[in-house]
Amino acid sequence: MHRLRLSFGPALAGAGLLAALASTPARADPETCASLWTSRNEIYKAQGYCFRTQRAISAFGNAGCQYDNIEDVPLSANDRRAIADIVRQERALRCPR
Repeated sequence: MHRLRLSFGPALAGAGLLAALASTPARADPETCASLWTSRNEIYKAQGYCFRTQRAISAFGNAGCQYDNIEDVPLSANDRRAIADIVRQERALRCPR
């Protein structure tokens, strides 16, 4: 039995590797995801949001909170942009929700 051996030049092999890497979804780094989660929720905490999840309540507490509905939290344009940027990063990294 003969085996067919394929040989690719360095350029073609490199292009194939790059294509494979580009199509591979990014893996969530737990430390990066945790940092993004903290950064996003620090903004909400600073503006008086009352957290609902045990994780957030444990991390930030609800002392002095004023807003049960996240839509009611008075965010500045800069806060909204920062949150949107963080959410995009979380999605790109496929951080758990």
